[in-house]
Amino acid sequence: MSQFRLCQLTCAVALALPTLALLSGPALAADLAAFTLAPITVTGSPSHISQPLGATAVDPASLAPKLSATSDTASLLQDVPGLSLYGAGGVSSLPAIHGLADDRLRIKVDGMDLIASCPNHMNPALSYIDPTQVGLLKVYAGITPVSAGGDSIGGTIVAQTRAPEFAAPGQAAITKGEVGTFYRSNNKARGANVSATYATEQFNISYSGATSRADNYTAGGDFKNHDFTGRVGHTLGRDEVGSTAYDTRNHSVGLAFKSDNHLLEAKLGYQDMPFQLYPNQRMDMLGNTQNSVNLRYAGQFDWGALEARAYRENVDHVMDFGADKRYWYGAASGGGAALDGTPCSPISATCAAGMPMVTEGKTTGLSVKADVALTPQDVLRVGAEAQQYRLKDWWPPSGGGMFPGTFWNIQDGQRDRTAVFGEWEARKNTQWMTLLGARVEQVKMNAGNVVGYNPAGGGFQGRDASAFNAQDRSKTDNNLDLTALARYSANTNYDIEFGFAHKVRSPNVYERYTWSTWQMAALMNNFVGDGNGYLGDVNLKPEKANTISATFDWHAADSRWGFKATPYYTQVSDYIDAVQWNASTNLAATTLAANKFSVLKYANQSARLYGIDLSGHMPLAKRAWGDFGLKGLLNYTHGTNQDTGDGLYNVMPLNAKLALTQKLKAWDNSFELLMVQAKDSVSGMRNEIKTPGYGLVNLRGSYSWRQVRVDFGVENLFDRFYYLPNGGAYTGQGTTMSNPALPNYPQWGSAVPGIGRSIYMGVNVKF
Repeated sequence: MSQFRLCQLTCAVALALPTLALLSGPALAADLAAFTLAPITVTGSPSHISQPLGATAVDPASLAPKLSATSDTASLLQDVPGLSLYGAGGVSSLPAIHGLADDRLRIKVDGMDLIASCPNHMNPALSYIDPTQVGLLKVYAGITPVSAGGDSIGGTIVAQTRAPEFAAPGQAAITKGEVGTFYRSNNKARGANVSATYATEQFNISYSGATSRADNYTAGGDFKNHDFTGRVGHTLGRDEVGSTAYDTRNHSVGLAFKSDNHLLEAKLGYQDMPFQLYPNQRMDMLGNTQNSVNLRYAGQFDWGALEARAYRENVDHVMDFGADKRYWYGAASGGGAALDGTPCSPISATCAAGMPMVTEGKTTGLSVKADVALTPQDVLRVGAEAQQYRLKDWWPPSGGGMFPGTFWNIQDGQRDRTAVFGEWEARKNTQWMTLLGARVEQVKMNAGNVVGYNPAGGGFQGRDASAFNAQDRSKTDNNLDLTALARYSANTNYDIEFGFAHKVRSPNVYERYTWSTWQMAALMNNFVGDGNGYLGDVNLKPEKANTISATFDWHAADSRWGFKATPYYTQVSDYIDAVQWNASTNLAATTLAANKFSVLKYANQSARLYGIDLSGHMPLAKRAWGDFGLKGLLNYTHGTNQDTGDGLYNVMPLNAKLALTQKLKAWDNSFELLMVQAKDSVSGMRNEIKTPGYGLVNLRGSYSWRQVRVDFGVENLFDRFYYLPNGGAYTGQGTTMSNPALPNYPQWGSAVPGIGRSIYMGVNVKF
């Protein structure tokens, strides 16, 4: 048997055997038996992308068929080894790399470091770019170079819109465009996108716009024993996952000028999101407006390359109760009137009209980076960055316990970063490539005085505000990142990339400056979707992570087949986890609440994460029916809080995906099998909900001819019921802000179900 054939079989076995162990029971086996394919012997030639050191670039050609199946840009990363998603709103899931998510990652959109301006992180960076606007996605999931990292411990995600193109010398002006639309059956998701470009040899102007809207989705079966929402006359089906609807619009205008080896580019972005409801938060986004200006210069010189950028982003964000959550709170169970029958007014001592929450975020950034060619084999990369962030988060009075003044959650929050870095990339010979880098970063934070709705009222508002205001809230962190990375190419079939990184992240504004132990207020500060309430700690220390990782890459010389294995180990000191808090004593709870929601305070502890990512592709056969191939992915991460012995929150259990692909002329089809093991390792401190294992089948197809592409498919073909392991706690309907004597308020113990069967179709036309 040849070495190449042996490798093909090894890849198939390594990817297939672990996935078979994940099957969640005989039900899926019966489903698969009922849906069989004719026996086929097949081959293919999946493309192998040349990757920069430390990075995984998503093949742009692989994105196009997925655009009709999702409106969530983060979901385009699901085939990247080591990456999973935290469930959130329909277009705002949070990517996690090896169990580290959200602000533990550095996420750049067109070079801008964007920050979620919301106590529930409902507007993360990737929510500001529609999937149809993506031109490039790159992930640093292992050892991140210091030029791509900073203020993060988990890795970096780079998303870019399409680069400007120009007419060739002597060519007529370019005029081109694209228009598309899609529909998904389960939640009646529908949307459209359009883009247009006009370009000469030196000038480019472009526009892209996209809109997407969806209703609530339904699960693969009933998961509730009630249809109550807290709003008179409004009920939900028992298989309907409340608060999963959304409506969003994104627009971008670009101008670019080119002269010889110099490029000047300006991009204007605007998002209007009328609503995005949340099944794992007690509130919903009922308005989000973002506008951004992004200026970039790039130039090529005899000595190397120079890039400079300046950007500004403004965010106006509003939260309250969406349609599936109770709006009027008072003494009466019906809502809208007190016990004596008096109608509730917008400002009332006995009734509350919703709970409006307003956030304003302003981000200004500058960066400059130079690649200096020291020798033909050596590049020195140096740069400097500065970012200024301002945040205001206040809750206007609405009656009841939220009266008579404004509750200031964050008053004049500040988080300013400055950094310089340098890294040396060297190619010793055709086999060895090394990278050494250091980054020095300073993070300065502060916040103003706060006040509750009623300093003399309940919930210890006056006590907590006074204690917070008396503290020294000005904090300065001096952080150091180090990276050592190497790639060794033994021959045309085998590479190994390995390295070490020391990374540091300072707390975000909400982790340091939220202050109220009052349960109602604490419940509003939760960006992990577990149903608990959180308060910050001014004295939190930065997280410090030491990571070792290696990637073993075995592939054909022509990349027809390939197999990768990436083991990794991360030790984090001063990991920001949380401890249950006793509001009465204002101390850590001595008796822990079990199997219920609670209030927790952020605290520095120690954590350890380790695991392995496996991925591969191989041809199976080439027949008259087309080129057939097999692709696979397997991820395993284990995270432990070493102070408590708990599992870390929202670590994805062992999961795998196998895909049988077929390509025949204009056809590109796949049969996917997704399997996830039961989630048993959970955070006991947060009372994280365990979830059973499951298996799903997806069918996808695409047909292209000339300027037209049609995409179609079925997700969750057998309409299986399952819970999202990282979807958090279900708080999508009912009286989400209190626990009255009713059987149908959000109760601990229910995770958020995944979507049931959904048929999708999309059409895209280029002109």
